[in-house]
Amino acid sequence: MYFHFYKYQGTGNDFILADNRGQAYSGLTTAQINYLCNRRFGIGADGLMLLNTLEGYDFEMKYYNADGKEGSMCGNGGRCITKFAYHLGIHRETYHFLASDGPHEAEIDIEGIVSLKMKDVDHIRKFHGDFILNTGSPHYIRLVKEVMDLDVYKKGHEIRYSRDFAEEGINVNFVEQQENSNKIRVRTYERGVEDETYSCGTGVTAAALMSYHNENGFNDIEVTTLGGNLTVEFERSDNDTYHNIWLCGPAERVFEGQLDIK
Repeated sequence: MYFHFYKYQGTGNDFILADNRGQAYSGLTTAQINYLCNRRFGIGADGLMLLNTLEGYDFEMKYYNADGKEGSMCGNGGRCITKFAYHLGIHRETYHFLASDGPHEAEIDIEGIVSLKMKDVDHIRKFHGDFILNTGSPHYIRLVKEVMDLDVYKKGHEIRYSRDFAEEGINVNFVEQQENSNKIRVRTYERGVEDETYSCGTGVTAAALMSYHNENGFNDIEVTTLGGNLTVEFERSDNDTYHNIWLCGPAERVFEGQLDIK
């Protein structure tokens, strides 16, 4: 099968995308997706997405992790597939699409920045001094002092495969907060990739929610990742719920190609 693909990245979180509106790639197997995402033998990516048609929406986002298995919501992936839709000729002031965690909205500004509306969050659980929350994917948050000095693969792998999380997996984020500031630095170990990625949209969102500076009202958090900068805007209510959450940042097409896969 000839697989026509596009490569996109959002702050270094990179994805293979394919136009599946004609259902040409619906039969891709777990092994084939894993092969395509392999950085030594395939195209190489943190995940693969199919853009499908779906009645009532501008498109459907079908996301697969690099291991080939269907994944949960991917924030940077959602921003990249929105830019992909634009490049395919789907032009909207506000995009409406369906992902694994439900409906989403997205917008592209005149500078090409993609803003993605995330699901509301109404529960943050404390866990042995750290925090767990779900922003479309499950995330573990640990606050640290010097995040750039941390062995993220080792520490993230230990938590992800610990007795509490080994079966279903969890994404592990290490967050350094800058004192008296709305800026944070985040590094993430992602399940499904089973390694540190340059950026993780749902992880950045989770870290930002944990780093609110306004007790009740509008928050604007600037986030630095290995792959670049993102902004998370949201409103926090006095009952510790978070809504109107937007993940904002660049999403760029890297290249286009075709591959014969068995």
